[in-house]
Amino acid sequence: MNRISAYARLMRLDRPIGTLLLLWPTAWALWLASHGHPSLANVLVFGLGTLLMRSAGCVMNDLADRKVDPHVERTRLRPLATGEVNIREALLLAAGTSFLAFLLVLTRNGLTLLLSLPALFLAASYPLTKRFFPLPQAYLGIAFGFGIPMAYAAETGHVPQTAGMLMLANLFWTIAYDTEYAMVDREDDRLLGIHSSALLFGQWDVTAVMACYGIALLLLYQVGQSAQLGLAYNLGLSAAMVVAGYHYLLIRTRERDHCFRAFLHNNWFGGAVFAGLAVDYWWG
Repeated sequence: MNRISAYARLMRLDRPIGTLLLLWPTAWALWLASHGHPSLANVLVFGLGTLLMRSAGCVMNDLADRKVDPHVERTRLRPLATGEVNIREALLLAAGTSFLAFLLVLTRNGLTLLLSLPALFLAASYPLTKRFFPLPQAYLGIAFGFGIPMAYAAETGHVPQTAGMLMLANLFWTIAYDTEYAMVDREDDRLLGIHSSALLFGQWDVTAVMACYGIALLLLYQVGQSAQLGLAYNLGLSAAMVVAGYHYLLIRTRERDHCFRAFLHNNWFGGAVFAGLAVDYWWG
């Protein structure tokens, strides 16, 4: 039982926020691509696939950070850092969850399968970018956004220009919320030589976060205009704007606990956008 608990914590099954942040943009794409009526099969495949790939990504991340995590306050009790799970077990877990996700993709069309390959590469390589890339949050944004073209491909058989705009919106949203996350670990990352947007932006971190929220919302508005969405969608964006404003109140003092609360609260940002989108199609 303790082993199962350790595996679950390694996959972050006890912390669903990451799965939700990955799921929301994929759900946006499924509803947009299908004009509000995605197939049940696609909803199930992408829902379960998101959970599996997020789990695999967390294991890969902890494998890459296994020598760093014991020295960081927030991560020192992770199963690989404490030795509860060994490297071989973690590798098997990452491979197993990735393989199950691949089996799900095999039930979709050829274009979706083709797009799953760069998606897997991005998920596996993201942890390494923190060693050399000044803005790893941008790389994470691309990785977290790859469910968008895959969703369009699964629903329509092609990837339109709107998918690119939605990916760009998700990229800026990811930089915003993951910078809030990075603000929690800023001093640890500085001492360990780990790159992050919080270190890159420096004293402009709060301004950068709010600017990224603003750009994301403007791009989401453009997506709505392109899809001819109306009042409900715009109300959803307005609710997301209020959420972003609340985050400013949390992060402006740069207190670690408040920054972490802001990060966790991003579930409401993604959910507000989705609610507006779903209701708009339902009313229409």
